[in-house]
Amino acid sequence: MALAHAILATLMDCPCSGYDLRKRFEGSVGFFWQASFQQIYRELGKLEEQGLVQSQAIAQQGRPDKKVFAVTRDGEGFLEAWIQTPCEIAPLRDDLLVKMFAGFVVPRETILTEIREHRGLHQERLAVYQQIQQNAFANPGNLSEKDLFRYLTLRNGIQFEIGWLAWCEEAIAILSEK
Repeated sequence: MALAHAILATLMDCPCSGYDLRKRFEGSVGFFWQASFQQIYRELGKLEEQGLVQSQAIAQQGRPDKKVFAVTRDGEGFLEAWIQTPCEIAPLRDDLLVKMFAGFVVPRETILTEIREHRGLHQERLAVYQQIQQNAFANPGNLSEKDLFRYLTLRNGIQFEIGWLAWCEEAIAILSEK
């Protein structure tokens, strides 16, 4: 996936400025696709040049005009075509797993400390996802079409975190035995 697709997917809800897009990004696709402010603004410029988004300047008192971006028909078509194209399994890139692979070169407690830290981070992320589920998707049987797809995306995140936590517990138990 390219950042362009994540931006278009986020803008499909409603037009917004680059700043607002970044904030919305953090609470949605930002959980599984990271981008800095600079990357988002750079990509918005490219998308506008390609005619996939259009901007409108909104006057603000005491501040520079705000540029609000919206997806064009071409942008919707671009996103639809991408969604219809089969995707590969994304390669896993994880520092902790590389450290684990070579963990025998340091004292075991070093790796155990790192795994415990990650366990805490995954517990925090799981709690965030579960709170989102409780607040936004309390009744999954009555979701709109759009919300159903967002709910299923969230469920993947929940299962991902549960899997990480299970692995952390297993690794801690095994490494603590010897």
